[in-house]
Amino acid sequence: MNREQRLAELRRRREQSLAGGGQERVAKIHARGCLTARERLDLLLDPGSFVEIGTHVTHRSHDFGMEAKRIVGDGVVAGWGTVNGRLIYCFAQDFTVFGGTMSEANAKKICAIMDLAMDNGAPIVGLNDSGGARIQEGVLSLGAYADVFLRNTLASGVVPQISAVMGPCAGGAVYSPAITDFTFMVEGTSHMFVTGPEVIRAVTSEEVSFEELGGAMTHNRKSGVAHFAAKDDADCIRCLKRLLSFLPSNCVEEPPRRPSTDPVDRRDPALGTLVPEAPDKPYDMKKLVRSVVDDGDFFEVHEHFAPNLIVGFARLNGRSVGVVGNQPSALAGVLDIDSSVKGARFVRFCDAFNIPLVTFEDVPGFLPGTQQEWGGIIRHGAKLLYAYCEATVPKLTVVVRKAYGGAYDVMSSKHIRGDYNVAWPSGEMAVMGAEGAVNILYREEIARAKDPAAERRRLVTEYNDKFASPWIAAELGYLDDVIEPEDTRPKLIAALEMLKNKRQSLPYKKHGNPPL
Repeated sequence: MNREQRLAELRRRREQSLAGGGQERVAKIHARGCLTARERLDLLLDPGSFVEIGTHVTHRSHDFGMEAKRIVGDGVVAGWGTVNGRLIYCFAQDFTVFGGTMSEANAKKICAIMDLAMDNGAPIVGLNDSGGARIQEGVLSLGAYADVFLRNTLASGVVPQISAVMGPCAGGAVYSPAITDFTFMVEGTSHMFVTGPEVIRAVTSEEVSFEELGGAMTHNRKSGVAHFAAKDDADCIRCLKRLLSFLPSNCVEEPPRRPSTDPVDRRDPALGTLVPEAPDKPYDMKKLVRSVVDDGDFFEVHEHFAPNLIVGFARLNGRSVGVVGNQPSALAGVLDIDSSVKGARFVRFCDAFNIPLVTFEDVPGFLPGTQQEWGGIIRHGAKLLYAYCEATVPKLTVVVRKAYGGAYDVMSSKHIRGDYNVAWPSGEMAVMGAEGAVNILYREEIARAKDPAAERRRLVTEYNDKFASPWIAAELGYLDDVIEPEDTRPKLIAALEMLKNKRQSLPYKKHGNPPL
């Protein structure tokens, strides 16, 4: 082969790689309202920054007619590039080539990218769109999945890992996104499940659609497997890039700091009337969060799952922080199984990547009931407790209203190494609410009183003054201060600045054993 022939072969291979499975299959992708693998990467990465690896990889020759079906790239596009000038490693499965199925060859490309990400300390972004394991390769394709799963596990806590499920993701393939830190799904076009509707129908006789079984909102609202639901591919990429803006590149770097024009000493008078006088009246904790953080910008995570606890990212004086808050407008802000797991996972992520934690507390306790007890609220609630206890990043806590029972301890209290714990004057810290405590402690006195209702009210007031007042906790040193609500932002920013060089370690161990 002479020089001209070699160049012609190079151009042919490049064209085939760019064409994927051909224009007919690309047209089918577009007809579903989706983008191709390369179009998705073009949206994700800064223009001209993508460097592809494994461009000419093809599968091994196997039976079932695969010898005649060699396509350059073999169903996955992998490489590195930049997002807003910051390095990331990425791969996108190409559904136009063998349905994006996982082969030994394309798994090696994905693994090579993941190895480079760990060695060089940059995030891994996977755009998933695959029909599953390549049947023609048998156990080779299963081994290929395991190679990826191993690297997902090794990379956990080393570099951020983000998965975007932008098409089908079934069978063993689901366990790679499950190990990563955050999972995006696209409404109407992405699906995740271990076994599909047909298998479920055959085994259990249940009738269920693809969307109901494993659609974006199913996993955002019911299972909690997915953290974000996007309207379409472009919206998914936009949200993914926004998430990256809050995260450091790896576990030894600090989160990126963004210049802020929001005044450090800004006070919001509206916070003074946010909490209702009646202790059983709800309010929106998100309103509080947006009032305190830079420019009201709160990027919520797991918005649709366990809404009684909110988690997400924001900035204080340009610094990234992880926000955790009880939501009084959903189940009165109680902690239950789902919210405990949701919070624990988020707290552990923030701790792994040096993102300070800001906790806004208004929690009446753990949700009672046989369903919760039999479902393991003790074990699952302990996950959130373990996560906060283990976290060594700066931990700031604001008791807004209720902090009752064991939930008071769990929500980043001073006793589990909270660094800066304050309360609003409306804060209540006690074993339980005054009404319940009085009914237990003074049942007989109330029954003997000439006016039981008036006696109950008197005792409730007395109990709050003696046991639930924030001044009691402050006098004991369990609170660093009782602050005016309007001062929440400047107080948190000052504490965050003080804690910027915090260094705290854990006892030597191979690893802990959380109550999984």
